[in-house]
Amino acid sequence: MLGNFTYHNPTKLYFGKDAVDSLKGELKNYGDNVLLVYGGGSIKKNGIYDRISAILKECGKNVAEVAGVMPNPTSDKLKEGVKIAKDHKTDFILAVGGGSVCDYSKAVSVSVHCDDDPWDKYFVSFEEPSCEIVPVGCVLTMAGTGSEMNGGSVITNHEAKLKIGHVFGDEVMPKFSILDPVYTMTLPKYQMCAGIYDIMNHICEQYFSGEDDNTSDHISEGLMRSLIVSSRAAVKDPQDYEARSNIMWTATWALNTLISRGKTTDWMVHMLGQAVGAYTDATHGMTLAAVSLPYYRYIMPYGLKKFARFAVNVWGVSAQGKSDEQLAREGLDAMESWMKEMGLVMNISELGANADMIEGIADATLILSGGYKQLDRSEVVDILKASL
Repeated sequence: MLGNFTYHNPTKLYFGKDAVDSLKGELKNYGDNVLLVYGGGSIKKNGIYDRISAILKECGKNVAEVAGVMPNPTSDKLKEGVKIAKDHKTDFILAVGGGSVCDYSKAVSVSVHCDDDPWDKYFVSFEEPSCEIVPVGCVLTMAGTGSEMNGGSVITNHEAKLKIGHVFGDEVMPKFSILDPVYTMTLPKYQMCAGIYDIMNHICEQYFSGEDDNTSDHISEGLMRSLIVSSRAAVKDPQDYEARSNIMWTATWALNTLISRGKTTDWMVHMLGQAVGAYTDATHGMTLAAVSLPYYRYIMPYGLKKFARFAVNVWGVSAQGKSDEQLAREGLDAMESWMKEMGLVMNISELGANADMIEGIADATLILSGGYKQLDRSEVVDILKASL
């Protein structure tokens, strides 16, 4: 039975070529002191930085910058950004980059006026903000995380060897996000494919929970089929605008909270992958790819009907004369073939993990209860060993 739920998403989207032209109108709604947040400098090479800077100047904004936000933003980097934001008396944060930059900007937004330690309050105790929140807007340059239309924020603490996500409420979601597929076309193939798998796994995390035939599952299957088609086209031709557009739009719908409504949802692949990331600092989408199949093959017997349905409705496996178990295995085999076709990392040893790290990674893995089976620590260790 589809559970009761409330759905509200306040983020306004501008999608398509030259969507950044909408930034000028949006900036009029916010204060003069803008904090511009971005990553390693690629936006300066491809011209996005110059275009946005010109718009900020035209709007008369007083701009401070936080540059160098890394793919796995750290608690130390969060402290740096909070100090800059406080010194600047920031009214508005503009995140320009991929999901990590958006995640980081949301973490800064809830920390600028917070009297407590942000890591302890939000990422250890999972408390909600009790202070003023600085509004955030996003200009997205990489498709994958869905951070442009949700309240999620993931921060890594290297000292504690933990990588933890907090899904904040509606008030932390970006006020607007600008999505121009052209901006994603300068990404290296490795990053593009990591983002593609991040999208796929976001959908799977929500799909592989509950046994009901509900609207959320039908939407999820359509999104996955669309992603498979578009990903193959994008790998063949990274400049295929239609393919990159559909990937970007699928990424947003994969994690804007819509398809999770009325379901428990799983998220154990993310817990495993994030724990691996805390030890290796590897690309997020690749950590998910490396642990996914060992996890899904382990829990498959506990959600057999859904895995059989996944095989038929997503991968087009013929059901004639086959048991649910045969179908489920063929579906995961089909996903494995597609993952290899995408050039994804298929084991955690390729990411720098080794057998000596397994116990520590297991300790860093948060165990959730929304999937078909709640793991115990020994099962986490077994799955991680199978992922090596």
